[in-house]
Amino acid sequence: MLRSARVVLIGLLLFAFLPLMAEEMTRQKAEAQARRDVAGGKILSVEREVENGKDVWSLDVRSADGKRVIEVQYLVATGALVSREEETPRKQKQEAAADKRAAGSAKSPAYAVTGRFALGGEGGWDYLMCDAASRRLFVSRSTHVMVVDPDNGKILGDIPGTEGVHGIALAPEFNRGFTSNGRSSSVSIFDLSSLKVLSQVKTTGDNPDAILYEPFTKRVFTFNGRGKNATAIEAESGAVAGTISLGGKPEFATSDGSGRVYVNIEDKNEVLVLDPKKLTVEARWPLAPCEEPTGMALDETKKRLFVGCGNRLLMIVNATDGHVVGQLSIGDGNDAVAFDAGTGLVFASNGDGTLTLVKQAAPDVYEIVQTVQTQKSARTLAIDSKTHRAFLPAAKFGPAPSPTPENARPRPSLVPGSFEILVVGAP
Repeated sequence: MLRSARVVLIGLLLFAFLPLMAEEMTRQKAEAQARRDVAGGKILSVEREVENGKDVWSLDVRSADGKRVIEVQYLVATGALVSREEETPRKQKQEAAADKRAAGSAKSPAYAVTGRFALGGEGGWDYLMCDAASRRLFVSRSTHVMVVDPDNGKILGDIPGTEGVHGIALAPEFNRGFTSNGRSSSVSIFDLSSLKVLSQVKTTGDNPDAILYEPFTKRVFTFNGRGKNATAIEAESGAVAGTISLGGKPEFATSDGSGRVYVNIEDKNEVLVLDPKKLTVEARWPLAPCEEPTGMALDETKKRLFVGCGNRLLMIVNATDGHVVGQLSIGDGNDAVAFDAGTGLVFASNGDGTLTLVKQAAPDVYEIVQTVQTQKSARTLAIDSKTHRAFLPAAKFGPAPSPTPENARPRPSLVPGSFEILVVGAP
C-alpha cells in the first residue's frame, strides 16, 4: 500500500514539473510544427503574443490547396498546441480592419519640444536616467552628475567625483545608485536618499560606458569599451562578482528583468545575449545591414529589441531568437533609443537634431509616426514613464579648433552656459 502511494506521489510530481522541464519553443520550431500540422501549407505570418494570459506563438498558414487560412497557436513554454482554427473571410476582414485602426491610432501622437531646462555648467554629457517614482532626473556631466526635478527643471542635488561619467543605474531596493566613470575606470556607489557617494569600485576593464541594474540577479553591470568586457558587481555589497569577455567593444545594454541581458557590440555589428547569473555569453546575433549599433531598448511584452545604428537605421529584432523582423530609416548620429510601455512608442534620438518616433502598426510591422525637430547635439534621451515625456540634453558649440598632428579631428568647444535639457511631449 505504501509503495503504491509513493508511485502515485512520484507520478503526480512528475506531471506537475513536466512543463518546467520542457524546452521552450523557438520561432523556428513553431514554424516547423505548423508545417507538420497543416501539411503542405505556406506560413503567412508568425507572431509571439500573450493570449488569455498565456505566452504563445500564433501562426497563420495557407492550406496546400490555397483556399483556406488556418491559425495555429502553440505554448511557448512547452510547444503544446493551444488552438487550431480556420480563419473565415469574415474574420480576416475583421482583423484587417483592426490592423488598419491600429495603424491609424499609431499616427495620432503629435509630440513637440514643449519646454527647456537651462542648466548651464561646465562639461559635456552622455546618458541620463529618469526615476519616475522619486521624480528625479540624473544627468551625467563629465566629472559629476546633476540631479534635476523632471517637472520643473530645478536642480535638486549633485553627485561629485565621477571622472568621465557615462551612465547611471539605480537599485531602489537597496537605496543605491551607481555611475560608470570612464576616465577612472570605476563605479561610484551613492546613497539614493542623500546622494552621498559611499564608495568606489574599480571595474575589471577600462572605460566603463553603459551601466545597468539587473533585478533578476541583483547585480550591476558595466560595459567596458576599451576592456571589451563587462564587470558584474553585487548591488547590495559592492563586491565584484566577475567578468564577462565580450570579444568586441560594447555600447549600450538592456535587461528583460528575467535573466537575460542584451548588449550591442559596436565594432562587430551584433547583439550579444548574456546570462547575468552564470556570467556567460549565450548567443551572438548579427545585425546586418546595421553598422555600429549604439542605442538599444526593449519591449518586454512583445519581446522586441530596437537598435539604433550609425548608418541611420533602426533595427527591430526578435528578442527570443535574434531574428531581424524589420528596419526603418532614422536620423544621423543616433546615440540612444527608448521604449515607453505606456504609449507603445519607440524614441530614437539623433545628433542631427531629430527625434524619430516609431510605433507598431500590425504584428511585426513598425512605422515612423513622427519626426520631431529638436536641436543638433541632442543625441541621448530618457523617458519619464509617468508623464510620457522625453528629456534630451543639448548645447551650443563654437567652431572646431584647427587640426594638429596629435588631434586630426578636434571637436568643437561647448559654448559656456549653453547646456540645457529639451523637454519633448504631447502639447
